[in-house]
Amino acid sequence: MKDLPSFNALVDSFGKLPGVGAKSAERMASALLDMKEEDALQFADSIKNAKKLIHSCPNCGLFTENEVCEICSSPERNHHLIIVISKAKDANAFEKIKGLNPTYHVLGGLISPGKGIGPEDLNIDHLFERIQDGDVEEVILALNPTVEGETTSLLLSRMMSEKFPTLKITRLGYGLPMGSSLDYADSLTLQKALEGRRSL
Repeated sequence: MKDLPSFNALVDSFGKLPGVGAKSAERMASALLDMKEEDALQFADSIKNAKKLIHSCPNCGLFTENEVCEICSSPERNHHLIIVISKAKDANAFEKIKGLNPTYHVLGGLISPGKGIGPEDLNIDHLFERIQDGDVEEVILALNPTVEGETTSLLLSRMMSEKFPTLKITRLGYGLPMGSSLDYADSLTLQKALEGRRSL
């Protein structure tokens, strides 16, 4: 449909979504054209409303439609515990764990010199303010087990240890998933499994 600039613009818009290739973007655009006009306009309104109403919590960085997110404002939460995550969506996995009830802090990314992202580009200063001003007892670093995640975790751990010597700083244990076979595990996974070993 090279002669339809509006369709091509729609394909380009869908192509900006993560994990959506050219063919998938074209299928999505075609599906939208096949919708009833009422449904298509409702779809457009949903996007506009989400962008208008949803924003980052000024305290932790999670998405909210309120002034402060429901996690930060909840007295049921363990405000002595902060789980540091890279993106807001990472909190969803922890929310499935019953009885944990932590608070979160979104860094907004990971240190990546190759992409020009340094510590100054992340939400680190506000994390330190929360620790300084609050009654935080433990910070769990829950960053992806990648080179960028390792780099960010090591830097944060060192900075917090120097600034808050009594603060308990932990990180997620990485290793072999349940049901996996050793012969399929890569060397880094096995190394992390050995580092996280416990006495029985």
